[in-house]
This record gives sequence, structure tokens and C-alpha cells, in this order.
Amino acid sequence: MKSMEEMIQAAQQAAETIQKQMNETQGKLDQLEVEGLSGGGLVKIRCSAKGRVIGVAIDDSLMVASEKPILEDLIAAAYNDARVKADSVANEELAKAQQGMGLPPGFKLPF
Repeated sequence: MKSMEEMIQAAQQAAETIQKQMNETQGKLDQLEVEGLSGGGLVKIRCSAKGRVIGVAIDDSLMVASEKPILEDLIAAAYNDARVKADSVANEELAKAQQGMGLPPGFKLPF
């Protein structure tokens, strides 16, 4: 049977390993890209899986002053679409990382 000191040391090492893997996963999330669309693809927003906006593309047909309110709505809708996709990708990647650590599904880490 292990001593209390050995058990504490093993727990600390396990926590450090989990922290390292979670940091690597967070870095990976910023490299994964998703694209949100609105207006049938007239407005596109690219985001990282962490939600960082990478780029916005607006079809030339929307560049009319009288269409400004519609364009603003389409930009918001495209961002929201990208954000939903980013959250989905992030959840998938975090689940993979947790599974690789042997943690049960749905286990919440304090990070």
C-alpha cells in the first residue's frame, strides 16, 4: 500500500498532466476555424473555435446605403451562426481531451 505522501505526489502529477493537456486543447481550439453564414451565404464570418473573429466577407450586392440595417442584421446572424459552430467544435475537442485523460463524460474541470 502506498504512503500518504506517495498518493499526494501522484495526485499532484495527475493534476499537472491534466492541466497541461487542457492547455494544449485550448491552444488547439484557437487554431480550429468555423464559418458562420447568413443571407444565403451573402455574409460570412470566420471564427476560431474559441470565438475569435478571423474574417468577415460581405457580398458586393449588399453594399448599398439603403440596405445598411439588413446588412447589420446579417452580420450579427452570421456571427451567431459561427459562434454556435465554434461552441460545438470546442465541446467536441474538450470531450476528446477528457476521454484521453480517462475522465468520465460530463466531468467538469475547474479551468
